Amino acid sequence: MKTCSLFILVFGLGILSITEAVAQNYKTAVGARIGYPLTLSGKYFINESIALEGNLGLRSFSGYRWVSLSAAGLKHKPLDVLDGLNWYYGAGLSVYFWRFEDITNLSSSSSLGLQGYVGLDYTFKKSPINVTLDWTPTFFINGFTSGLGTRFGGLGIRYTLN
Repeated sequence: MKTCSLFILVFGLGILSITEAVAQNYKTAVGARIGYPLTLSGKYFINESIALEGNLGLRSFSGYRWVSLSAAGLKHKPLDVLDGLNWYYGAGLSVYFWRFEDITNLSSSSSLGLQGYVGLDYTFKKSPINVTLDWTPTFFINGFTSGLGTRFGGLGIRYTLN
């Protein structure tokens, strides 16, 4: 029941209506996210408060590794504490490709996930650098793993393009 409630909350945040415009310091940003997983990341604003984000992630452990592709829609809102600081929320989809390396055999699998996003976004005034910190809980639908994964998120550092 707890997992179902969290899923409904995350999904509901993702489909909230777009009502408020927020001025952004940049239109496009590319860079990396350090965390779980390590990713290449890109963000593109389709208007002043809504951004599309795409990530290509990699995680490797002894015995297995995975690659992930994800895309999300994010709603940004300013925080009056500091100019250039916004908080954001949203939802996205992801696909994970798993590879297992056992002494006796190799195997692979894939998983689909629904992601929720909540985080902070800061753009430096006199520098083309953007920094984000977020949490992206993922509900896995099928594949190698299923259920809620809460360890996802990271620190993003991007170069802004105007």
